Amino acid sequence: MAGPLEELVKRIERRVERFEEEHGVTDAEVTIELADGAMHRVRTISAEPGFGFVSFAPHGEDDDPQEIIVPLGAVRQVRIGAPGPEHAFGFAGTSTSG
Repeated sequence: MAGPLEELVKRIERRVERFEEEHGVTDAEVTIELADGAMHRVRTISAEPGFGFVSFAPHGEDDDPQEIIVPLGAVRQVRIGAPGPEHAFGFAGTSTSG
């Protein structure tokens, strides 16, 4: 499943870029909702480690960095939106332009 996961992540990153362009947003807010209802504001997403799992780095305290690895099936939805004033966080794509 390495190929499809990598392509999925690239497509999500392209969708975020397109959203920013279409809506004149500098830093879109990307939120992932998991099957258990947990919501995470996402800084980055990656197809690693693969084998049906993806990882993402949620926004948090700079002195408490985290990375969460979940099976792809645990992702209920990915939401892209303009950040509100209280959520001045952005999303940084990991792949090169292409």
